[in-house]
Amino acid sequence: MQKTIFITGASTGLGKATAKLFQHNGWHVIATMRHPEKETALIQLDNVTVLPLDVTDLEQIQRVVTQVTASNTIDVVFNNAGYGLMGTLESINDEKLVRQINTNLLGVIRVTKAFIPYFRERKKGLFIATTSIGGLIGFPLGSSYHATKWGLEGWSESLSFELAPFNIGVKTVAPGGIYTDFAGRSLDMNTHAAYQETETKLMTSFEEMMKNASTPEQIAEVVYEAATDQKDQVRYIAGQDAHALYKRRLEIGNEANRKEIGEIFLGS
Repeated sequence: MQKTIFITGASTGLGKATAKLFQHNGWHVIATMRHPEKETALIQLDNVTVLPLDVTDLEQIQRVVTQVTASNTIDVVFNNAGYGLMGTLESINDEKLVRQINTNLLGVIRVTKAFIPYFRERKKGLFIATTSIGGLIGFPLGSSYHATKWGLEGWSESLSFELAPFNIGVKTVAPGGIYTDFAGRSLDMNTHAAYQETETKLMTSFEEMMKNASTPEQIAEVVYEAATDQKDQVRYIAGQDAHALYKRRLEIGNEANRKEIGEIFLGS
């Protein structure tokens, strides 16, 4: 029997690569995005349904979930929509801060909540969320972003216990750098003159780390693994760079001083 995956943030990057991979492997894909009228590739594929969805719009979430569950058998929900708000907390206005939390954290929570009754009645289902190595390690100038990604990691772990009695799984995929247009399209960098030295160091470090970044297709393979391996496992670290960073963070330990942690990203 053909399985179906519901994907948010499928217009580019990891979301689109995941949609293509699952479609190639015989799944029916429901690919959602804010502006489906601009999509040209996915609409040409068999067994791919493209729908509009802004994960910051609660009414639209509820409407779309009602629509797809009424006419499809959903097996996996992949919460992938998100963007990166970078910069010192002092440089970020409240409007951007709210948008970051609404998109990266509340968007995932609300989409998931809308699907839970459906999965509970079926007594099976799987939620996968794109978090980030930034959900396990904190680096400078990313406090707002980390608030959402660390939040997702803790929320997912807790929810996995809550939903286990109904045979509903909860997993996270935590990539490092991904070769996409994220920096140009989904990375909102805010600067502040008082923090110029830190900003310069971090951008230099970021450029160096991106040399070891993964392709969207490589990370999509990890999403597919999480969706199909039947493991009772919450976290999937994705990408060689993410594995290296996480290994270093574990070596340092949670009780490390600030300088030791900072050396991972700033070299000092």
